[in-house]
Amino acid sequence: MGGRERGETVHGDRGRQEVTTSRRRPGWAHAVLVAALAVVGAAVVAGRALADSVGWVAAGVVAVWAVSAVVVVVTRRDARPAMLTVAVAAAGAAALVSIAWATDDLVAGSAALDAWDAATVARAMAISLVPTAIGLLVVGAPDGRFADARRRRATFGIVLLALAAVATLVAAGPVVSAVVVVAHAVLVAALAGYVFVDSCRASTPVDRARLQWLGWGAVVSGAWVGMAAMVHWLTGWPPDLAAVAVGATAIVPVGVAASSVTGLLRVVDRVLVVTIVALGLALFAGAVYLVTVLGLHGVPEGGERAVLGLSLLAALIVAVAVNPVRRRLEDLATRRVYADDERSDGALETFASRMSRAIPMDELLLQLAESLKRSLKLTRAEVWTGHEGRFERSVSVPDGGPAHLGLGSEAQLVAARAHVQGNAWLAVWVPELLDGRDDQAVRFTSIAHLGELLGFIVTERPPDDAPLDDEAERQVFVDIARQLGLALHNMRLDTALQATLDEVRAANRELAASRARIVAATDEARRRIERDLHDGAQQHLVALAVKVGLVRKLLEADPETAVAMLDELRGDAQAALTELRELAHGIYPPLLRDRGLAEALRTAAQRSSRPVTVEADGVGRYSAEVETAVYFCCLEALQNAGKHAGDHATIRIRVTACDRELVFEVSDDGVGFEPDAIEGDGFVNMRDRLGAFDGRLDVSSAVGRGTTVRGSIAHAAGSPSPAA
Repeated sequence: MGGRERGETVHGDRGRQEVTTSRRRPGWAHAVLVAALAVVGAAVVAGRALADSVGWVAAGVVAVWAVSAVVVVVTRRDARPAMLTVAVAAAGAAALVSIAWATDDLVAGSAALDAWDAATVARAMAISLVPTAIGLLVVGAPDGRFADARRRRATFGIVLLALAAVATLVAAGPVVSAVVVVAHAVLVAALAGYVFVDSCRASTPVDRARLQWLGWGAVVSGAWVGMAAMVHWLTGWPPDLAAVAVGATAIVPVGVAASSVTGLLRVVDRVLVVTIVALGLALFAGAVYLVTVLGLHGVPEGGERAVLGLSLLAALIVAVAVNPVRRRLEDLATRRVYADDERSDGALETFASRMSRAIPMDELLLQLAESLKRSLKLTRAEVWTGHEGRFERSVSVPDGGPAHLGLGSEAQLVAARAHVQGNAWLAVWVPELLDGRDDQAVRFTSIAHLGELLGFIVTERPPDDAPLDDEAERQVFVDIARQLGLALHNMRLDTALQATLDEVRAANRELAASRARIVAATDEARRRIERDLHDGAQQHLVALAVKVGLVRKLLEADPETAVAMLDELRGDAQAALTELRELAHGIYPPLLRDRGLAEALRTAAQRSSRPVTVEADGVGRYSAEVETAVYFCCLEALQNAGKHAGDHATIRIRVTACDRELVFEVSDDGVGFEPDAIEGDGFVNMRDRLGAFDGRLDVSSAVGRGTTVRGSIAHAAGSPSPAA
């Protein structure tokens, strides 16, 4: 990650860089390719020296292993799997060369070498190397690493088994012990197979796919050898079983090569399943033949073996091809019997497959109704949906137009448990669905989830047709209703979630706007205070300062005038104090802080230009924030009523404490206004004040019927009041 690998080049274009990797392979790849060529050459030379079918087949298997190593080199940039693969090929080539050495005396004429003893040792080592190399390949699969303790222990065990096999084969002399070779191969396979299964369980999906291809090769190879042995024993064919058995092992390197091709990793599971099913059926057919022949006739002889071989081959072909042929025959029969390529349960299958796709619910219901009508030969298929006793016809095939239906609570409860019912049940519980269907056989299927009726399916067919009493068709309706109930329930949850999400988004937008308005209102309040101070109290204080200067000058020249001006100064000072007190009341009334909400509202009512009644008995003290919010909301509503309610209107302020909320109401019997005009600045300010503490504000008004402003706020909002 810290730099570019060798073979990478960087191209620049208008400030952008592109890194490309050359196709040059690293040094180990060239070594593997050269080794593969050498292995193929050695295998061909040894096969020619042996000059028999087994030798040539073995040479071909070694060549397949070498080609597999080349495929791994081309498709993967990891040295370990390729080197392990070419090591298996090299072990096979070494075994062929050593056998040819001992058999054909390739070193004859060399008096300086005891060829027999050397050939025996070399042969024993080479024969033991083949299962050893394959075992190490399986243990190291899929990445060729032996880092964990489990793999290291298995590797150590495989090496010990190889040494034991070499010692046993050398001690046996020139005669190769088949028992030793087979026992060695079985033990190595058991040890490697245990590690292989454990690796499959703990591997990633990609590594598991690589291991499955390797397992596929082993399964097919073993099954091929088993079937060939069984056929050979029964019929005498193939004549050279050893060559067939050796040739079957070539499927293993094919699996190794396939495990390195990325495109094949996606299909290995399907290939493995089909292979296991086909081989299992073939082995089953062969086993049945074996038991039948031995039990009824004995081992065949002479011309009987040829007939038995052909019949066994036919049975194997039938066993392998029975599943695809059966599926095609079923499809053909379906098209001929139903004339539309759909069985009675086809609606269920298509509905289940469509539910997993992003299809709108309306389209899904329409497809369901069409499928039901077509597959069950119905006159009409309808799907009704709804909740809380109100249902509407969502889809109808053929189209019957919109329709609505109301059900009582008892009818809903019974319908939710009804499953599939007919005309008699409908006549008792939902007779409305029988209107206009007197000459039809109607079936009602409830769609429910967790005991709640979410809808129902209504189907019609002529009464002289086959009735819908077949258990399979009834089960189709039940299964479709169950899946549809889950789908409708999920859709309702999605709709509720989306509505909640929209509400949260709207609340967030309102909160952001409210914060902006509060900031703007705060700035405007500061500017208003500054303006009031400048235009009111400041002017009084400036006038006081000027008059004080004049009095000082007149004290000696005109004492009587100075005394009169001092009296004027007293009045001016009182006017300035009143101005400051009025300004302070607008910012935060001291009476609210000292005496509470009830006294502050009564005092504010006395300054109103309209008759005001205050009802706040029993209202105690609350946090300063709560009292301030309620006071200024009532004051805002009082001022609005004084301006717009009319000259003869009376106003009532009522504050009560209920539950954990403080509720206020400001109402008047004035002229009122249209509800669309209630969102003025005053109401926005009140909502912002209450919204800061999660409070609520409701405004109701009508022309000629007055206006009522009602708000509530939680008791616990804010900090305790200092005077509480």
